[in-house]
Amino acid sequence: QVQLVESGGGLVQPGGSLRLSCAASESISSTYVMGWYRQAPGKERELVARFTRGGSTNYADSVKGRFTISRDNAANMVYLQMNSLRPEDTAVYYCAAIEVWGPRYWGQGTQVTVSS
Repeated sequence: QVQLVESGGGLVQPGGSLRLSCAASESISSTYVMGWYRQAPGKERELVARFTRGGSTNYADSVKGRFTISRDNAANMVYLQMNSLRPEDTAVYYCAAIEVWGPRYWGQGTQVTVSS
């Protein structure tokens, strides 16, 4: 079973930046694509950013131009650089290993709070 561990969340002021990291327990790049989801209080979990099998990236409209997903396959790591953060970005952020039918494995989540 693949284990995913997120880190890098915290409290940041509006306009600030955070970089989230996700460490996978094994090499999964040949089986899954990686992505980031988030869930705000009282809301459903939503896709933030992900890789496609062709190697391109997809972003939620709300984060385009502000967030960047990247990866280091050799290190089994995936990252989410978040810039120009807004209060509405406050959520628990989850790393996911995604197969054809959707997310297969989840990390435990890391809290991101954007507040002054």
